[in-house]
Amino acid sequence: MLALTAFSLAGCTQADGDTSPTETSPATSDIVIGDSSAPVTLTEYASWTCPACLQFHTEVMPMLKQDYIETGKVKLIFREFPTSPAALSVAGFSIARCSGAENYPAALDALFAAQETILTLAQTGGDVEQALRSLAAAQGLAGDSFDTCLADETVRDAIITAVTQADAQGVSSTPTVFLNGRKLAGYDWRKAEGMRSILEAELEQLSDPE
Repeated sequence: MLALTAFSLAGCTQADGDTSPTETSPATSDIVIGDSSAPVTLTEYASWTCPACLQFHTEVMPMLKQDYIETGKVKLIFREFPTSPAALSVAGFSIARCSGAENYPAALDALFAAQETILTLAQTGGDVEQALRSLAAAQGLAGDSFDTCLADETVRDAIITAVTQADAQGVSSTPTVFLNGRKLAGYDWRKAEGMRSILEAELEQLSDPE
């Protein structure tokens, strides 16, 4: 059994409810990717167990990183919004946070890459825990570090905080993205071309507010 207390968290539709520990400090605050002084802030609420989030992560995120985040135009705040199965989703996010703020994006990539495999295991009664242990070990959380991570209340509190922020902003599905505080409506932004158009319009307006 996963060493994690299951608790109800909203999501894509609505969630139902022996090595030494790593020396990396868990990430316990917002995950910020990019230059903190970037003029545009994207805030993404997503779940690694949500297929729509996987599509966004694989089809839109590479363009965002290359053309906007790495060039200093945009910073991304990533906030967890776990979807069913809730305990599994939270466990994965806990692993990402326990791997440290610097490694969080890489751990998130690994979770998304393993989404289909792990969800299939969950649906067919496979060894989900072993799959998560292997994924965690690749992120520097082998042996006892895995159990310590999933029992870390500060990590769970950080995820709960992200969900609380989502609730306060009216988030009810994933992925949900805010652009400089404005919720992006519709689905065009879930395609690279649509997101690019929105970002270019925002950057143009910021450079020439008149």
